Amino acid sequence: MTKKTAGQISQELLKGAFTDTHSPYEQMKEQLTDYEANIHQCAKRGCEQFKGDFFIVVLMKKERLMQNVNRLFHFPRASCPTPQHEQVVYKYHRKSQTAEFLWVVPSLEACVTLVNEMNMAHPDERQLLQFVLDFRDGTLLRKAKELNGEPLT
Repeated sequence: MTKKTAGQISQELLKGAFTDTHSPYEQMKEQLTDYEANIHQCAKRGCEQFKGDFFIVVLMKKERLMQNVNRLFHFPRASCPTPQHEQVVYKYHRKSQTAEFLWVVPSLEACVTLVNEMNMAHPDERQLLQFVLDFRDGTLLRKAKELNGEPLT
């Protein structure tokens, strides 16, 4: 049996009566397949690149030609990034060899849904909703600036 490519599977789903009935939380859970292994590999690359602590950034991107295919890109960086949609950020502490989870900001559509339905949010979505609210009011941006030693304006 031959293995199907992501493009083949995408096309099959698009040809069928595909409807996206997943909540933002369910979509996030599905994307976490092999997630920890990728974070570990990214931390290893960061340790080779940087001498001290650093940040691990995960960007979630839709394939331009296959809108029902999402990909996660993991990369280390020296500074804390500016918060943006479809982003997860960790701070890697070299001394303890641990990745501290800082935030996740889902897609714009997911943010709007979470805010519009905040009174009905499932308990498992509460932390995600708080990150969305912190993103909207500038709390995450202030945190990023603080971690980078930038002036808070």
